[in-house]
Amino acid sequence: MFLILSWRNIWRNKKRTIIVAASVFFAVVLSAIMRSGQLGSYEYMIESSTKMFTGYLQIQDNDYWDKKSLDNSFVMENSFLENVKGKKHITHVTPRLEAFALISSDTITRVAQVVGIHPEYEDELTEISSHLKQGVFLNQNSQGILIGASLAGFLNVAVGDTLTLYGVGYHGTTAAALLPVQGILKMPFKSMDNAMTFIALPKAQEIFSCEKHITSLPVMIDNIANINKVRDALQSELDSTQVIMSWNEMMPDLEQSIEVDNIGGIISLGVLYIVIAFGIFGTIMMMVSERAREFAVLIAVGMRKSRLIIVTALESVILSFLGVITGIIASIPIVQYLVYHPIYMGDEYAEMYESFGIEPIMKFSAQPWIFTSQALTVLIIALITIIYPILYIRKMNIAKQIRG
Repeated sequence: MFLILSWRNIWRNKKRTIIVAASVFFAVVLSAIMRSGQLGSYEYMIESSTKMFTGYLQIQDNDYWDKKSLDNSFVMENSFLENVKGKKHITHVTPRLEAFALISSDTITRVAQVVGIHPEYEDELTEISSHLKQGVFLNQNSQGILIGASLAGFLNVAVGDTLTLYGVGYHGTTAAALLPVQGILKMPFKSMDNAMTFIALPKAQEIFSCEKHITSLPVMIDNIANINKVRDALQSELDSTQVIMSWNEMMPDLEQSIEVDNIGGIISLGVLYIVIAFGIFGTIMMMVSERAREFAVLIAVGMRKSRLIIVTALESVILSFLGVITGIIASIPIVQYLVYHPIYMGDEYAEMYESFGIEPIMKFSAQPWIFTSQALTVLIIALITIIYPILYIRKMNIAKQIRG
């Protein structure tokens, strides 16, 4: 009976009902879009950083991360690679053999990082060929080397010149080779552009005397939310000498910066919640003050305050749920649109973003819990405001309201 009465009361004044429900509706939509933008930006930062080199996950020897030596490499059979590639949610894998060596031109020598790559797989993961400014990209049979533009400038070499590589190979063997410069890359980070070189994996294994060995196997997945599932699935493929590292273990600084920024995002969201709370509270106050005489008359003709409180509270609950449900329904397509049509940050940010190898856009996330959590928070805020009409009715001066 109370529910039916509350429902009828709601639609006696449609304008008032729309105002109250709309305040909750816009609160849900705004908070969902705001949180979606925050989390989408973090996901984009992680995706861009992992795609640039490390991958979301990386298979290594147990000791390699602490002691980056070729002696801590491991044998990779083709069957192992195919098993990893075949796991659910894995989109790309790329085997690498990484080492440091002296790189010399005619008169200049510099220490550089030498990365043996599978050209096709590497390009699928990092899109490294998009950074090629001169020359041609590698293939599996290439005998040449790709170097960063800054390193090429320091060594004073161009495409077609020959570089001398000298270093320490597997188990202390001598690694030496003459390598023609096959291409010059403009890498997104200055540190990479100054010191990174790439050669085909078979050639790297030959130079460093470690046939079939790799130092790492970066893995990309379809969604960061699946990282633990993939990690557990890969664990069954490893022996006791191998380990899986996740992006946050390899890039703790990135994780820390995201956590710090997330705190700021939560504070901003908290400010929005406060604004929302006052907005909803103000709307409820307006509704109650408009109906003060109505409440007084109902009590005067014999309706108990307790029953009036129940009816009024149910009205607020229904309006809150109405606003929340319509807010969720409206915010889902808006966020989905923004997911597929991210916001361009403007020319003033383009150069800064692109210097980090990141497209200057603001991405959004459409994880289901974003909508439910924001809707639940706004609903709780709306329900708390029910306290006001309850206290108002309890303390109401009937005679004063009827005369006034």
